[in-house]
Amino acid sequence: MTSGFETMMAEDGSQTPWRTEIGTRLSTGFAGVALLVLAGLAFAPFVVSRGVLQDLFFILTMLALAQSWNLLAGYAGLISVGQQLFVGCGAYALFGLVTLLGMDPILAVLLAGVVAALLAVPTAFFVFRLHGPYFAIGTWVIAEVGRLVLAQWKMLGGGTGTSLPREAARDMAGIALLKDWFGMKAALAADALTFWLALIMVAVTIGFVYRLLKSKQGLGLAAVRDNETAARALGVDARRMKVTVYLATAFLTGIVGALIYLQKGRISPDAAFSLTDWTAYVLFIVVIGGIGTIEGPIVGVILFFFLQNALASYGSWYLLLLGALAIATMLFAPRGLWGLVSERTGIELFPVRRVLKGRPLAQTAKGGPNG
Repeated sequence: MTSGFETMMAEDGSQTPWRTEIGTRLSTGFAGVALLVLAGLAFAPFVVSRGVLQDLFFILTMLALAQSWNLLAGYAGLISVGQQLFVGCGAYALFGLVTLLGMDPILAVLLAGVVAALLAVPTAFFVFRLHGPYFAIGTWVIAEVGRLVLAQWKMLGGGTGTSLPREAARDMAGIALLKDWFGMKAALAADALTFWLALIMVAVTIGFVYRLLKSKQGLGLAAVRDNETAARALGVDARRMKVTVYLATAFLTGIVGALIYLQKGRISPDAAFSLTDWTAYVLFIVVIGGIGTIEGPIVGVILFFFLQNALASYGSWYLLLLGALAIATMLFAPRGLWGLVSERTGIELFPVRRVLKGRPLAQTAKGGPNG
C-alpha cells in the first residue's frame, strides 16, 4: 500500500488531513497467498512429471507475454499486432549467441532481451508516426519484414531453421549442480532450469507492471491512454511515456521468446515469428481475461490452457470456437471475465486506483467517534 498526505480546510475552518491510499485488506492478504503460490511452484520440478512441468512452463511464458502486451495495449493504448517480432528476434538472438559465439544459454537469454529492446528503437521511429489502426498494421508489417530478413540468415538455417547444439543445453549453467545434488537427468534438469527462469520472469513482469501503475508515471500513462491531448495539456510527456513502455515491452518479450526457444531447442522463422502463436493467442488471453487489469491475463491464460487442451483435437473448429468466444466476450463483457467479476463484487487483487480518505482534526481532538 502506498499513501500520501495533504492538509485541506474543512467548512468549519478546521484542518483536515487527507490521504490517498492504494490497496485493501483483501489485496494485502492476496499478496501473501501469491507468495505461497510462487514458493509452491518453485518446488514443482521435484514433485511433478516432466509433462506437467512443460505445461506449467507454457502457462507461465504465455502469461508473461500477455502481461507485457496488456501493459502496451491496456495501459498505454498502443494496440500492437506485431509482438511476434520481439519473440522471434529474442529467440534468434539466443541461437546466434549460443551457436555462433559459444555463450552460455542462461546469459544469452538475458542478452536476447537487450537485443530485442535495441531493435525496438528503430522500429519505434517508424511506428510512432502512425496512429490507431495504422499503428497496428505497421507493427505487423515490420514483424513480417523481420521474419523475411532472418529467413535469409544461412548461418542459422535460413528458412528451414536450426537446432541448438546438444552440448550447449547439456553444459548449461546449473545443469551439473542439479544432476549432482538431486540426481536429475540432463533433460529434466534443463526443463527445471527453464521453468524456474519462466517463474522468475512472470514475477518480475507482474511486479514491474504493478509498481509502474502505482507510481506517478502510471497516473500519467493512464491519462495518456484516456485522452492524450488533455494529458499533454497537463504537462505529461506522452510520447516519451509511450516509447518507454514500448521499449520495456520489447525487452520483456524478447527474454520470454528466448526462454521459449531455449526450452524447444529448435527454431525456424515461421515458428518464431508466428502471428497466431505469439500475438493472436496473447490477444485472446487478454481480451477474455480483461484488458487493462493485471488479474485479467491470469484468468485468461488459465482459461486458454484448458480450452486448448479440450478443443485442440477439433482441428480448425478449435480456432473458430476461440474466435467466437472472444467475440461474445467483447459484446457482452467488454472488460473481460475479470472485469465483469470486479464490477459486480468490487474485488481488486492488484488495486491501482487511489482512494481519498480523511477526517477533520478538530473532531479527533475533541474525542469524537474516532478520537
